Amino acid sequence: MKSKSIIYGVCAALSAAVLPACGQHEVSYHQDVVPILKANCFECHRPGGIGYEKSKLDMSSYDSLMKGTQFGPVVKPGDTLTSVLVMLIENRADASIHMPYQRNLLPQKNIETIKTWVAQGAKNN
Repeated sequence: MKSKSIIYGVCAALSAAVLPACGQHEVSYHQDVVPILKANCFECHRPGGIGYEKSKLDMSSYDSLMKGTQFGPVVKPGDTLTSVLVMLIENRADASIHMPYQRNLLPQKNIETIKTWVAQGAKNN
């Protein structure tokens, strides 16, 4: 199992480095990611929201998203394998905490947009 994790890590790192060079369009935080977060996350993950109260994750701005939760960061730029945000939207964590909470999973297109943004360095662009 350890070698499988290493392989996934190497593949994630190579993808982050190679895909932009192959002509994949750069994902914009403001144009591509914010609309997804606004439609699915902001309601709970802003001050006063239930998600914020439980985790202290405020997703209403780039800086607060990158700050993460009271438990640590949720986005690791360039690392889609261990970024908590990606793990939660892909339902790779305990089912009781998949995101969006108590709602259907995000469409695959939205998950891929967020994953690509993280893989490309999670820029404030």
